[in-house]
Amino acid sequence: MIGFIVRRIVQAIVVMLVVALISFTMFRFVGDPVNQMVGVETTPAERAALRDDLGLNDPVPVQFWRFVSDAAQGDFGVSYQFKRPVAELLAARMPATLELSFVSALFALLIGIPMGVYTGLKRDHWLSKLFLSVSLIGISLPTFLIGILLIFVFAVNLQWLPSFGRGQVVDLGFWTTGLLTVSGLKALILPSITLGLFQMTLIMRLVRAEMLEVLRSDYIRFARARGLRDRTINFGHALKNTLVPVITITGLQLGSVIAFAIITETVFQWPGMGLLFLQAVQNVDIPIMAAYLLMIAFLFVVINLLVDLLYVVVDPRIRLTGPAA
Repeated sequence: MIGFIVRRIVQAIVVMLVVALISFTMFRFVGDPVNQMVGVETTPAERAALRDDLGLNDPVPVQFWRFVSDAAQGDFGVSYQFKRPVAELLAARMPATLELSFVSALFALLIGIPMGVYTGLKRDHWLSKLFLSVSLIGISLPTFLIGILLIFVFAVNLQWLPSFGRGQVVDLGFWTTGLLTVSGLKALILPSITLGLFQMTLIMRLVRAEMLEVLRSDYIRFARARGLRDRTINFGHALKNTLVPVITITGLQLGSVIAFAIITETVFQWPGMGLLFLQAVQNVDIPIMAAYLLMIAFLFVVINLLVDLLYVVVDPRIRLTGPAA
């Protein structure tokens, strides 16, 4: 176990260095940040002095090493646009993004797994066909269109839910949450459904496919021949053996939910890191863009490590030692 974790940590460091190099190199060609920070009345001498203060005149390897060493200490520089530390800006926006992402993932799991089990056990029932039809809609429609449709129906026509913003939040000192207020919960419903609908349909179809395959296996036939109850067979044996691929997809999708919440946050004007990243792209705020990509890569690495460790909990036949690990 310890050797496995050490290998994964080494791989994570390599991945983070590669992501840092790619993001740093790519953003050098986005534009000149000095043009976004000064006005037309600024003299060439003042522009040159500002570039020197920002370290933009240093050689690229020097700039990259300075960025990596500072990022390892949690220092991502100062935002060109907001004139505030990037770590402070991301920390202020992180609760909104993580709250939206985890509620969306919870919605996808709590709805997707039961729907997948039901459609796998009752393939010819009309409700199963209805679930499959709904899943086609969730996979086919783009996220921004789903969000706009939900806003049109529930916010504009019915006026049940707000169409933008996070609602009233409670400041706990280290975290701001909208889960403790009525307006915060209402504001969370539409964006979480929009963000989690694709993941829900994906999990449902995966669970259904795995259930159909497992139910045709020999040990399930043997369990039925022994006279075990259907509930024990379906949930004690069949469902348990479908959880390994489900955990894999769910873990990867959780990282995707956090990374690609940008569209949902834009549609609903959700004050999270994704909206901050889009504003940084529009204003060529390189420190925010690079820090955001590093943070997303770090979340993916951590989630993948947790998923690998969960394999052993779900299926003890899997071992973390040996070449396959």
